[in-house]
Amino acid sequence: MSSICAARWNANSARASVHEAVESIMTVPSETHAAFVVIAEFRVKPECLAEFLDAARDDSICSVRDEVGCRQFDIIVPDTQSGNVVFYEVYDSRAGFDLHLETPHLERFRKAFPALIIEELPVRFARRHHP
Repeated sequence: MSSICAARWNANSARASVHEAVESIMTVPSETHAAFVVIAEFRVKPECLAEFLDAARDDSICSVRDEVGCRQFDIIVPDTQSGNVVFYEVYDSRAGFDLHLETPHLERFRKAFPALIIEELPVRFARRHHP
């Protein structure tokens, strides 16, 4: 086989392999790739917001750094609800979140936050299908 023919064959073979890989990902049910999402929301006493955010930041940083199953942990303060704080947490699975519930950093947060809030809203669970 000439070098030109070999190069064309390799290029076509590579394209076919990439195409097959993309097809296999696209045909796998999205549930396989879905992440487990936790949305927690707190109404914080205005005078305690900075202290609450410090405690939340510790939990967030340690979760992402120390927990294999924690992909993301965002702390959000909506512009229109400055006394509300929302946690958007993404885990590989429910099992990953269950491990989070046993961590020392969550225990620190659980001890710190009750005196700082007006109300803890019900935690919501969801599945993230993209990205």
